[in-house]
Amino acid sequence: MKTPLPDWLTEGHRHVWLPYTQMKTAAMPAPVVRTQGSRIQLADGRILIDGIASWWTACHGYNHPHIARAVHDQLDRLPHIMFGGLAHEPALKLAKRLCVLLGPGLDRAFFTESGSVSVEVALKMAMQYWFNQGEPQRRRIVAFRGGYHGDTFGTMAVCDPGVGMHAAFDGIIPHQDLHDLPLDDASSDALDAWLREHAGHVAAILVEPLVQGAGGMRMHEPFVLARLRELADRHDVLLIFDEIFTGFGRTGTMFAFEQAGVQPDIITLSKALTGGTLPLAATVASRRVFEGFWSDDPAHALMHGPTYMGNALACAAALASLDLFEREPRLAQVRAIEGQLREGLAPCAALPCVREVRVKGAIGAVELHSTPDRAALCRQFLEAGAWIRPFGNIVYLTPAFTTTPDDLRRLTDAIETVLSALPS
Repeated sequence: MKTPLPDWLTEGHRHVWLPYTQMKTAAMPAPVVRTQGSRIQLADGRILIDGIASWWTACHGYNHPHIARAVHDQLDRLPHIMFGGLAHEPALKLAKRLCVLLGPGLDRAFFTESGSVSVEVALKMAMQYWFNQGEPQRRRIVAFRGGYHGDTFGTMAVCDPGVGMHAAFDGIIPHQDLHDLPLDDASSDALDAWLREHAGHVAAILVEPLVQGAGGMRMHEPFVLARLRELADRHDVLLIFDEIFTGFGRTGTMFAFEQAGVQPDIITLSKALTGGTLPLAATVASRRVFEGFWSDDPAHALMHGPTYMGNALACAAALASLDLFEREPRLAQVRAIEGQLREGLAPCAALPCVREVRVKGAIGAVELHSTPDRAALCRQFLEAGAWIRPFGNIVYLTPAFTTTPDDLRRLTDAIETVLSALPS
């Protein structure tokens, strides 16, 4: 006998608008009543293993007691206070701690509530930096094919329109410059030549280090970041690393850029910043960028300030999440997950429907030759007890770092089993 859906779902569904969803044709979302570790409990009692850590955020798993205690204690003292003209301890401690982690040179953190907005702030910083230097013509942003940076208007402009779901806004959003990543000498030389001609109008280069996430889990080597740093320096443009997805251990180091031995001028962080508990993002700028705003002229200030900027509860959660990276073996767990993903997903490479299998850190991606019926795939994964949500022709895993080997094996087995039934 089929368990009836809870009233809160059937009644509330008539009034909610869900993300990335054609509401007329989509199935009812699965009703969740509890989470714990890497498990999701549905209203009918079924337990799912979470393969994507709630859009890559829950790096420590759900309901970690250390984060829960930190948020509870902060709630008793001060849940939120405006960040204009006032300050509070969690935000300032977090700013310092992030800058120490990022290394000398990146030393000013600007807090927002979402990853997209942190990229908007980075773009705004870059453009206004040049305005403050007396070069207001520097308004162009160099971004890359396959890249994805968010759904707000500024970030839509720097997404690859082929993967960014933003075709309806073509001609409305500002035009920016998309290029091929400098993966080889030819593409590097092409970008170098373009910058030689146009750098006087360019504010910054924007890239997702090591993995272009929502654009297709495309992976590149660390030398690409070193090339971009060299090109940015040669042509005197700023370099922005969007580590919203890759930051906080996902690629095997605390930040992906560490693997290249170079630093950006601006970095954006979000997703796993609070361990998947509360919305928070940070745009961290270098001393050079910050000093471009340091002036007696009020017009040279960065005029941006989200209402919930530096929310105390979110900052407390982020501080507790950073504690866990220090106290628990997160990066070692990522290395173990990487090895198991390579082994567990390897059989998929032989399936007729599969084009390629890619793994980096706690990221496993299976690229298909064609785009499947996502709703059908999600339903089959659900029936297998796995929460896996493909996009386009990519079936992927980004599990919590605390996922057990047995649970991870169930996830990779589910992918192999479901994809085995797909036609070539």
